[in-house]
Amino acid sequence: MNNASQRPSAHAHHHRTASLLRVRDGHEARVSFVELFFDLIYVFAVTQLSHNLLEKLTPEGALQTLVLWFAVWLAWQYTAWVTNWFDPEALPIRTMLFGIMLVGLVMAAALPQAFGERGLVFAVTYAAIQVGRTAIVLASLARGHALAPNFRRMLGWLSISAVLWLAGGLLPQYRLGLWIAAVACEYVSPMTGFWLPGLGRSRTDDWTIEGGHLAERCQLFVIVALGETLLMTGATLAHAHDWETPVLIAFVVTFLGAVAMWWMYFDTSSKDGSEAIVESDDPGRIGAWFHYVHVVIVAGVILSAVGNELVIAHPDQRIDALHAAVLILGPALYVLGNGVYKQIVYRRFPLSHVAGLVLLAALAPLSFLTDLLMVSGLSTAVLVLVAGWEACSRRAVHIAYLDEHAADF
Repeated sequence: MNNASQRPSAHAHHHRTASLLRVRDGHEARVSFVELFFDLIYVFAVTQLSHNLLEKLTPEGALQTLVLWFAVWLAWQYTAWVTNWFDPEALPIRTMLFGIMLVGLVMAAALPQAFGERGLVFAVTYAAIQVGRTAIVLASLARGHALAPNFRRMLGWLSISAVLWLAGGLLPQYRLGLWIAAVACEYVSPMTGFWLPGLGRSRTDDWTIEGGHLAERCQLFVIVALGETLLMTGATLAHAHDWETPVLIAFVVTFLGAVAMWWMYFDTSSKDGSEAIVESDDPGRIGAWFHYVHVVIVAGVILSAVGNELVIAHPDQRIDALHAAVLILGPALYVLGNGVYKQIVYRRFPLSHVAGLVLLAALAPLSFLTDLLMVSGLSTAVLVLVAGWEACSRRAVHIAYLDEHAADF
């Protein structure tokens, strides 16, 4: 009798799990409006990071901002995977996303003082997002569901990292080291399949992901970051006391840099990136690589946004080592990230991107001979060159493909 009474409950749990999962009907899942709404929190978070770096433009400040950026990215990334498996239009998942947004807004507000008086607030809110979301999903899954073991392992690793985040929040003198270890736990553990003693490891070919959706989520985050670049560019111009010629030239140069960044990513590879996951024999592995490489791409955009504000505010200022690092490293990270992304998609690192990295490296020692505006102009010229070269190269390949297969149409 006891078994009979349990069967309907188990069946109901299985039915509830099935109703929360995305429907896999062969059609590409689109990003929902609730996911776009969710991303607005990260517009604020990226803005906070940019201003934080600008105000703490020292090697230590840069390292602190890097740790916080990884945290922001990981909170977004883990949620993106959950909404890839689970339907964000289902009421429980939508409610969970709204809860993450509320806590995430507090987390983002604490970012500028995360290594100061609000360290514990940041740690508690971040750990609550990571552990809470995973625990809710695990509770929603039927015990025998294929995804349940993966989320158990994930919860184990996120709980370990949560201890490190909270310890860092409580111990300011050890905060940086503890938080670097926490980031490493969350960033590296997927590479090992979230292996834990007694729980085993997950395999990427078990991750039945919706490839087009995951690629589109990454693409939208790049748009969020590029939007922050334009926001900082416009805001800095608005606050400039005198709209003199150097300031207006700096404004045009930084805008062209943002356009070149968009062109390099969206004109040549974003659609192919979606197809690369969909057509892969192991879409879970490709999806994981997408997340690993996009953290570098978006870091390049954030650093470039900081450089833009410096240039518009002080176009004729002589350059020092930190300014040179920001103005050259931002575009270099972006070109490098895009090159690795295209290596994943096309199985080759584009020659245009190699040339761009060489030119930016050559610009580094020359930058100390001039001012901020000239270095910004030259690094933007490199971005325009790389974007244009890659666009022409990709179109030539496409035309050759069409000519080769003309008889098939």
